[in-house]
Amino acid sequence: MAINTHSEERAELATGVIVKPVVNAIRILRFLTTSGSPERAADIARELALNPSTCFNTLRTLVAEEMLDFDPLSKTYSTGLGLAKLVEHLVTQGQRLEVVRPLMQEFAAAHHVTVTLWRRMGNERIVLVSSETSPGDLRIDMAIGQRLPMLMGASGRLFAAHLELDEARLRAAFDKIRWPRPLRFEEYRQQVADARIKGWAVDDGYFSPGILAVAAPVADRSGAIAYAVSAVTFRGQHGSDEIDKLGAALRKAAGKIGNILF
Repeated sequence: MAINTHSEERAELATGVIVKPVVNAIRILRFLTTSGSPERAADIARELALNPSTCFNTLRTLVAEEMLDFDPLSKTYSTGLGLAKLVEHLVTQGQRLEVVRPLMQEFAAAHHVTVTLWRRMGNERIVLVSSETSPGDLRIDMAIGQRLPMLMGASGRLFAAHLELDEARLRAAFDKIRWPRPLRFEEYRQQVADARIKGWAVDDGYFSPGILAVAAPVADRSGAIAYAVSAVTFRGQHGSDEIDKLGAALRKAAGKIGNILF
């Protein structure tokens, strides 16, 4: 049996201002990647219906950032080494996530929980990149690609603890979140403080009614939190001592995951 934890609030993407120069740069990169052959600035501008001057300036910027190469003889542009390195890094991260999966599966089976891995996206959102369930147990299914406000859930307590936000900024971020279960800011602030001390955090039904989640940070080489790994189960199935043991075990697992990813 699978329990789906989706809600309209958690599934919706953040909306904001569209930055036209960024859109133009992405369209140019996509065009040159798809065409597979060097192209002149005038041809790129015509194909993408861009202002020639705008297109030229964007191309020069992409060349300066090594995303594109410029051939002065033919006066053409093609994808550069910088873009290739960027793609290679993303592919490598995907491969490393595959290496992490058996570790997550082992933890899920040993502790009878669903294990999820969340990746930080900027300063506002996290995205679910991997999820493993315990075989033979009642499963809690969560869709890969699901996005949440960064300070929500057990992982949110971790990010809040490590971001070292002052009270006003923390309160402002807290007030933007729709909590399925009522939560006072003072309680949340104390839970953030507890997470800072313990090195792991818990969300007891505030992320989703009936669900308890424990999370531990996955740090990159600089010590910043890049991911959070969570153990998700049903409320009432574990006592406080068991939750403490689960948090300690998850913290050790997070260290192993960090060694693989970074």
